Amino acid sequence: MKGGCRVTFTFDEQIAALEAERDRLLQFPEDEFIAIIRDVGFSCDRCGRCCTREFNGHVFLLEDDTDSVRRILPDAVLPAPDFDACDQEGRFYVSGYALRTRPDGSCIFLKDGRCSIYDRRFSICRVYPYMLHREADKSGAVDWRQISGLNEHGTYNNPIEDAECARIFRETVAYEAAFLDQEIRFRQALRDLFAREGLRYVRRTYDRLMREFRKGAVVDVRVFHRGRFEEHRARRDLYGR
Repeated sequence: MKGGCRVTFTFDEQIAALEAERDRLLQFPEDEFIAIIRDVGFSCDRCGRCCTREFNGHVFLLEDDTDSVRRILPDAVLPAPDFDACDQEGRFYVSGYALRTRPDGSCIFLKDGRCSIYDRRFSICRVYPYMLHREADKSGAVDWRQISGLNEHGTYNNPIEDAECARIFRETVAYEAAFLDQEIRFRQALRDLFAREGLRYVRRTYDRLMREFRKGAVVDVRVFHRGRFEEHRARRDLYGR
């Protein structure tokens, strides 16, 4: 559901861009978002489609959620795909973890079509299908997105009370802000690590190793978590791709 962007600018430029994006998010009008919530009137019908890789790709975990998963099932996390950067030594870097899926693409916590940890479900699962971030459409135009999978799951045009609309707005903004904060801290830590250890981002190395990774090669990945980088080995079949 979530993921970073590869390093194409300097770390400081990326950090500044993410901070500006966070400012835009926090200034988004509450009444505008609530109007969209009311207009859509989404209600979950427990179809379970959002709990599959086919429908939503990977589930990116915030740090608190990663800690929660590790307490429940330690092997249920893996480095988030779409690695953000690579150094000249051939090590990838990524801003967090993703939730592991079963071979059929379903969430590892989905049992008999229902979430087995619903009362402890993760941040992105709590706010889904709502979102509040900007992204490019097929034409390249960048604009806000507030709903995922519109008309592809659940039911619509249901009445939603004012208090529930306000809760959805608060939790969605809180999730998106936490995601941006994690991305910012990741790039700050990566900038400092590269400066301290004399590392540099090499796009040619990134592209070559990604080609090898897609063909099944095992790669080294450093995952950002709680201010440090945790080392892993990853291969493509872990992601069911």
